Amino acid sequence: MAGLLTATGAGREIEGSRMRAGVLQPRSRAGWNNCWPGADFAGINITIRVSCMRIVIDTTENAVISADGRHLDLYGKEAFELISHLWLKTSWNQKYSYTFTWLGLPIIQHPEDLVRLQEVIFTLRPDVIIETGVAYGGSLVFCASLLRAMGSKSRVVGIDIKIRPQNRKAIESHELTRYISLIEGDSVGPEAVARAREFVRPGDKVMVILDSNHTKAHVLNELGAYAPLVSPGSYIVATDGIMGLVHDTPRGKPEWDYDNPTQAAREFAACHPEFALEEPKWRFNESELDRTITAWPGAWLKRIR
Repeated sequence: MAGLLTATGAGREIEGSRMRAGVLQPRSRAGWNNCWPGADFAGINITIRVSCMRIVIDTTENAVISADGRHLDLYGKEAFELISHLWLKTSWNQKYSYTFTWLGLPIIQHPEDLVRLQEVIFTLRPDVIIETGVAYGGSLVFCASLLRAMGSKSRVVGIDIKIRPQNRKAIESHELTRYISLIEGDSVGPEAVARAREFVRPGDKVMVILDSNHTKAHVLNELGAYAPLVSPGSYIVATDGIMGLVHDTPRGKPEWDYDNPTQAAREFAACHPEFALEEPKWRFNESELDRTITAWPGAWLKRIR
């Protein structure tokens, strides 16, 4: 099978091969004068250009040609990281994270982020987990299931400006509801913050996950409101910084390039020396990999003092 598939304009315009009798038929190359010179490969070839970045994937030669012209091993670390970066963008645009449930309730997260979060919760064993943004309740149940598995008497506190009746019913009727408390109100409003504080006893180890309104301004306000509750050695996590990565996708918005949780976390860390941007270390790794495939880039703020 031979052919060429190209995506241009940051994923907004797509030209590609046609399928005929089970064989890819390449389109005319008119207008492709910016393609890599001599990019005629045998076998299945994929050319992808995102904004000013362009890569060529040659599955016959087992190679990836990067934007700077380097030939990378298709099955090597650098190629994996490059392809994963693009996978994050296209998976977000396809709403891949909207295809999962946890113990019956929808959980809108990338699986790797959930596994990494599990590692942190198991290691920290927090007494209280506060999460802003309830949605369907899957994330609250996720945390509650870990607490139960660890034999913990800890609590998960979910805060949302509006908890839909059907979602509240699903959460409050769930087998793990005894681990969960719900607060309906603006996550940065004085009343909601005060009610969240009531669940924290002296000496409790507290972790906070921010997953509500993802504008930089709102996340900064949440960081200011909840960071004082975070225990030394624990984290406050500004999730969904993937907005900055996907600002130029069909479902994205241009302003997300600078208006996103990652930027909020950076600005907060710069002004609060008691916190450091520090992604948790992996508890296990028998690979050469050292980067997460995450929808939460730059999310983890660790309280260091």
